Amino acid sequence: MFRLLGILFTVLLAIATAIVVWPQFFHLEQTYPFAQLVSVRGLVLGGFLIIVVLALLLLFARPLRGFAASVLIVTLLGASATALIGASRGFGATALPEKTDSSVRVLTWNTAGEAVSADVIAQRILDQGADVVALPETTEEVGERIAIMLREQGHPMWVHHVQFRPDVQDGPQSWQTTVLVAPDLGEYSVIESAKDGTSNTGSVPSVVLMPIDGEGPTIVAVHAVAPRMEEMQQWQTDLQWIADQCPQGDFILAGDFNATIDHMAGLGVEGGDIGYCRDVAARTGNGVTGTWPSSLPPLAGAPIDHVMASQNWTPTGSVVLDDAGGSDHRALVVQLEPAG
Repeated sequence: MFRLLGILFTVLLAIATAIVVWPQFFHLEQTYPFAQLVSVRGLVLGGFLIIVVLALLLLFARPLRGFAASVLIVTLLGASATALIGASRGFGATALPEKTDSSVRVLTWNTAGEAVSADVIAQRILDQGADVVALPETTEEVGERIAIMLREQGHPMWVHHVQFRPDVQDGPQSWQTTVLVAPDLGEYSVIESAKDGTSNTGSVPSVVLMPIDGEGPTIVAVHAVAPRMEEMQQWQTDLQWIADQCPQGDFILAGDFNATIDHMAGLGVEGGDIGYCRDVAARTGNGVTGTWPSSLPPLAGAPIDHVMASQNWTPTGSVVLDDAGGSDHRALVVQLEPAG
């Protein structure tokens, strides 16, 4: 009887391990609670290693030796697969290459409203030499203060902004997203469908910027709703909308996607991770470095803030900044070079 129970447990453990390691094989990557588990691969790896240690200890109990050995094999396979996936995406590059005349640096940082001051954000932009800055949960007023500080330091940037429900006084700052763009990239404007919400993420706003002269990339500052149990359907809709913002052409997407690239399986086209766009961090050594929550070590967090670029751009570097400045998100900075 106990032997049969051991076999049943091992089979169930093997199935659970396969789902946790690669839920997209079972089309469960956007299903609660597997979507939440796969977002923290570092913690999953730690869980596997704890079970490995326990199984090794059980090997010393003769009656449980066979059961412990089977559990050990399954969890070692799960840990190895998780580690290999992490290694292929990168556990943490710490520096950007030197900026060239053609480089574009993109910074994305969910500032959690007023948790980060305008002067801290401005200094971070200056330190990183950012040309495009996506700031979910940052108000237009803060964006304008940042732009004034940057102008005084010889680094001017245009401010663009979208706010949901502007008629609601003192509404949550998560209803606002601000973008700053360097004049060297050209003049941009927010498309009307993003402003009025007819084409946008559903609960928190994204910003779609089009170059006025038709030159340069379309820039999308992304903010998708978090995948809470009651928001799963809206989250899935948001991810599909984001994928639709990167058709063939010249595009840069940056922001708080509230999703890892595992969640985007099935949304990529022709080698893209979401639409035709490719995740820069995963191609430059930071694919597993967590950007949220900042209270956890980076390898224990979830890499849910991204910069995605179409094939018009070659990713050359990325870095996740350790100091979150009071936000629950760390900032991500990437460097891109024009392809070809």
